[in-house]
Amino acid sequence: MKDNANTILKTDQTQGILRLLLNDPQNKNALSDQMMIQLKDQLFQASSNDSIKVIIIAAVGDVFCSGHNLKDITDARSNADDGKSYFLDLFNLCSSLMQMIISCSKPVIAEINGIATAAGCQLVASCDLAIASDSSKFATPGVNIGLFCSTPMVALSRNVSKKEAMKMLLTGEMIDAVEAKRVSLINNHVPSEKLQDEVLSIANKISSKPLATLKIGKEAFYKQYEMSLSDAYDFTSKVMTENSLADDAKEGIASFLEKREAVWKDD
Repeated sequence: MKDNANTILKTDQTQGILRLLLNDPQNKNALSDQMMIQLKDQLFQASSNDSIKVIIIAAVGDVFCSGHNLKDITDARSNADDGKSYFLDLFNLCSSLMQMIISCSKPVIAEINGIATAAGCQLVASCDLAIASDSSKFATPGVNIGLFCSTPMVALSRNVSKKEAMKMLLTGEMIDAVEAKRVSLINNHVPSEKLQDEVLSIANKISSKPLATLKIGKEAFYKQYEMSLSDAYDFTSKVMTENSLADDAKEGIASFLEKREAVWKDD
């Protein structure tokens, strides 16, 4: 599954791994309407495609994603309503994209080799895992231009502690990959020449697991995260009970006890 090289979102699927490549470097891989719609379409299709187990979001150039295109925002101010309807549609579209990453049944890994700012930082924070190159940098700089990063704040504050998130949001300052790992915005950082191999290694490890189990686990993780402690345990106890009855759970336990490789049904 490959797209023409001229498209702003290139796709490639190999051995259960779907790679989505932001390909609009002249616009710093901004989250334009078109970019977000194409990302949503790919995520929607991947959710029900059993040949896909893991999704990687990467980018062309030295900017992973700069967020929204400020030129588009400025142009919209000439509309009769000063751009209000455009702004609402834009931010709602972005919010639905970020929620789709969470609700997608397949694990999504961000592969960052460059700068991720504003909604681009939100994209990183929304992915299930994030691996960056050593030279990557991150920021929520909206405060610097009078437009507080309120929607990026949702994803950021669910990954980073309150104090660290507020520091990024209030100062708008860039943080490097070392700091991004320290505050848990990313999982790890590696030299740029090793980045793709590192991400593929993780993706391959995940893709070796049973498809249904990955789906159950990801969905349960995000649901229980918003619950109280007691509700979370009640919910996950029921999830594990149903999971225990699945064929892949039977096969996995049997193969472990019999000291052999498991043969997943993936249904």
